[in-house]
Amino acid sequence: MSLAVPARILATPEGEAWIERLRAKHGDLMFHQSGGCCDGSAPMCFCAGEFRVGGQDVLLGTLTGDTQVWIGAAQFEYWRHTQVTIDVVPGRGSGMSLEAPEGVRFIIRSRVFSDAEAEALAAAGEPRRGDAPPGNESR
Repeated sequence: MSLAVPARILATPEGEAWIERLRAKHGDLMFHQSGGCCDGSAPMCFCAGEFRVGGQDVLLGTLTGDTQVWIGAAQFEYWRHTQVTIDVVPGRGSGMSLEAPEGVRFIIRSRVFSDAEAEALAAAGEPRRGDAPPGNESR
C-alpha cells in the first residue's frame, strides 16, 4: 500500500484566518518564500500576480482560496525534505508583505517528512517551476 502524497505547504487555522481577512481586503493572494531579502526568510504575502515568478521559483502548493505558495529554487533545495506551515504571530515585520500594517506577521514552521512521505513525494515527481505550464499544483 502506498502512502498518499503529503502536502508540501499548510497553514495553521490562525494563518488561514489572516489569509481570508487579507483576501477580503485585497483580492486574490499569493506567497513567496525567499532565502534572505526583506525580513530574512519570512513568507511574503502579495496580491496575486504582484510578484512575478520565474524558472527559479518552485510551487510548493496552494492554500485556502487557491493562494499559491512559491519558494525560490535554491531555498527549495534546502527545504525539500520539510513540510512548510504558514503561521501568524503578533508583531510587525519589516518587509513588503500585505499583513505588515495589520500588526501581525507571517512566519514559517516546518517539520521533516517521514521516510515514507519523502518516498511518496519523490515518486510523484518534481513540483512545478514558475516557467512551466500549470498542471501539478497540488503538491
